[in-house]
Amino acid sequence: MPAILIHGVPDTHRVWDGVRRHLTRSDVEAWDLPGFGAPRPAGFGSTKEEYVDLLVERLEGIGEPVDLVGHDWGCILTARIASVRPDLVRTWAGGSGPISAEYVWHPVAQVWQDRTEGDRFMAELKAEAFAADLVAGFDVPQDLAEEMAGRVDGPMKDSILRLYRSAVTVGAEWEPALAQVSAPSLVFCGALDPACPAEYGRKLGAALRATTVAELDCNHWTVLQRPAEVAALLEVHWGARTGG
Repeated sequence: MPAILIHGVPDTHRVWDGVRRHLTRSDVEAWDLPGFGAPRPAGFGSTKEEYVDLLVERLEGIGEPVDLVGHDWGCILTARIASVRPDLVRTWAGGSGPISAEYVWHPVAQVWQDRTEGDRFMAELKAEAFAADLVAGFDVPQDLAEEMAGRVDGPMKDSILRLYRSAVTVGAEWEPALAQVSAPSLVFCGALDPACPAEYGRKLGAALRATTVAELDCNHWTVLQRPAEVAALLEVHWGARTGG
């Protein structure tokens, strides 16, 4: 069974490149979400429910349970899949994505959720300034921040706004079903994350009865700042399930 890696916002599959270089297994796939480096199907509205449904359909096509991993929104979406379709998930791992009724969206998310302010934000967004914000606010390495910001195109901007506007109360909606997750679970998070504080990683770990909750000495983008550590955590997690 393969490992499937799902990115968050405003990322593409490339956010996993560093982690993948440190993994020893070869059956690892990193998927692009529609609107984030992949085309959106006709009529696709980029809501959280539509992303879950689309991922479920792709996972069903594999034909066997997978090792599912998510970061940021990828964490939120894959945890939902593990909640409602446990038959598709052999193991689950994720982090930097809050799923709690107690969580208050970070200030930029609240801007995106406001139709007037969010539209203005995206219309005025410049790659150079955005990259600088990623470096200053989230400790993303300069070269990776520039690459990330340079991939934020029109479809991604629209998808981000639609996704966040569908998710104002995602914690209250999706937290109760976390009790249904049966897959062995690993949570990894950044101890210095201002957007998703580590306490929400601990809350997620408790809700999932996770075997491990790892707080890494970094900011939100654990997979960019600590790729070797994330890869090592994943390989131990997967190996415990296979006895490897």
